[in-house]
Amino acid sequence: MRIVDHGLKRIGFEVRGYFRAPEQVFFTFLFPVLMYMLFGSIFSSETIPLPDGEITMAEYYLPAMVTMAVLLAGTQNLGLDIATERLEGGLKRLGATPLHPVSFFIGKFGQVFVTCLVQVVLVVITGLLLFGAELPSTASQWTTLAWLFLLGLACFSVLGIALSAVPRSSRTVAAVVIPVVLLPQFISGIFLQWSALPDWLQTVAAVLPLKWLAQGMRSVFLPDAMAAAEQTGAWELGLVAIVLGAWFVAGAVLTALTFRWTRGRG
Repeated sequence: MRIVDHGLKRIGFEVRGYFRAPEQVFFTFLFPVLMYMLFGSIFSSETIPLPDGEITMAEYYLPAMVTMAVLLAGTQNLGLDIATERLEGGLKRLGATPLHPVSFFIGKFGQVFVTCLVQVVLVVITGLLLFGAELPSTASQWTTLAWLFLLGLACFSVLGIALSAVPRSSRTVAAVVIPVVLLPQFISGIFLQWSALPDWLQTVAAVLPLKWLAQGMRSVFLPDAMAAAEQTGAWELGLVAIVLGAWFVAGAVLTALTFRWTRGRG
C-alpha cells in the first residue's frame, strides 16, 4: 500500500512538472489540437462521398487527431522524458531514494492518463465547435472509445518507456524519439487518408500498432459506411484489440529488460 500511495502522490508531481515545461506543453499537449485546426481549416471545403450522404475531411481527421494525442502522450512524452531524466542523472538520484520503481511508473502512467484525457477532450471540443463534427451516438461506440483509449494509451506508454533506453546522450534524445513517433503517422491514416495509401504501404502499416488504433478510432467517430475504405472492408475491432494487446506485452517485456535507474547496468 505504501508503494501505491507513493505512486499516487507522484502523479500530482509529474503533472505539475509536465505543465511547467513550455516546449513539452506545445509539442505534446497542444500539438494535436493545433494540427487539427490546421488540417480542418485547409480541407474544410473537401468532402468524402458516402452511399447515404457525405462527411467533411475535417470530420475525417477527428479520429486521426485523437489517435495522435494518444501516441504523443504515451510514446513521445515518456520516450523523451524518461530518456532525458536517465541521461542527465535524474533517475540515478531517484534510484538512490526509497522510491520503488512501481511507484515511479504509477506516477508516470497517471500523468500520461490525465494529460491525454484532457487532450482528447480538447480535440473533440474543437471538432464540435469549429468543424461541426458529431459525438458517438450509441453506448457501444462510447464503450469502444473507452477501451481503445485505455488499451492504446497503455500500449504506447510502455513502448515509449522501452524507446527511452535507446538514446545514448541527452543531445540525441529528440533525434531518436521524434522520428520514430513521426514517420508511422504518414502511413497509418493520421496525416494522409488511409484509402489513398498504396497497398504495399498499408501492408507495412498493418504491422504497427498505430494503424490499428487509428482504425479503431475511425469506427467510433465515422459512419459505418467508411469501413469499406479499410484494407479488408471492415473495422475488425477484435483484431484491433489483439494487435494492441500484443504490442503492449512486447513493450512491457522490453521495458522490464531495458529500464535502469542509471545509464548502464550498474
